[in-house]
Amino acid sequence: MRKCPRIPASWRLTWERRTKVSTAATETKTALSISGLHAWYGESHILHGVDLKVHQGEVVTLLGRNGAGRTTTLKSILGLVGSRKGSIKVNGIEAIGLPTHQIAHIGIGYCPEERGIFSSLTAEENLLLPPEVQAGGMTIGEIYAMFPNLEERRHSQGSRLSGGEQQMLAMARILRTGAHLLLLDEITEGLAPVIVQTLGRVIGQLKDRGFTIVLVEQNFRFAAPIADRHYVMEHGRIAETFSAAELEAKMDMLHEYLGV
Repeated sequence: MRKCPRIPASWRLTWERRTKVSTAATETKTALSISGLHAWYGESHILHGVDLKVHQGEVVTLLGRNGAGRTTTLKSILGLVGSRKGSIKVNGIEAIGLPTHQIAHIGIGYCPEERGIFSSLTAEENLLLPPEVQAGGMTIGEIYAMFPNLEERRHSQGSRLSGGEQQMLAMARILRTGAHLLLLDEITEGLAPVIVQTLGRVIGQLKDRGFTIVLVEQNFRFAAPIADRHYVMEHGRIAETFSAAELEAKMDMLHEYLGV
């Protein structure tokens, strides 16, 4: 069985800061509240009563093995599954009965695992393509300051971008829309360590700017130091939830749920 990595001592200070932020977050408005969520693809029942909350300004991870229901949870928030029932409130607005385009206009930005870059368009054309869903989106200049690689490659076709550049573009693209609740699915998969570090830095900057982030991630070493709280999924349910401060004490449990 693969063991979860030992907790690096260098992460402790990060967790202490996250604990203070997480405690403060409980006193703020809830950005996302999911209750009793069930979801199906055709006749396949994937989610079995998911309950979770994310407060404004938090970074929250969904951990679990492949097939646990993490990506389906993100897609269910946007109505991208066959059918669903339960309650999904985004900034207090019930979204369970809304079509996807209306849900997006509540202020959600979704970065799918497959990235969805248009290969025939340049990087900048891809960046400019999504419509504004709310006022207050980041400007092109702000995005290029956050992702300098994209500015250098702005005239390159999507098909000529590296995997890391495509991932940065997929993230950058939703920042223009005005969305402040970001759903990020496996953004580090298959990327070089230097790109992973860049994405971690960007998530920190977005959190400082007040964004709320739900992160589905297999790379535990990436997710652990940047998240305020963690949810562990298994068999379409939330199996465990704990704060960043509790992470070290939960390592045996994580090994049980995440080890393969």
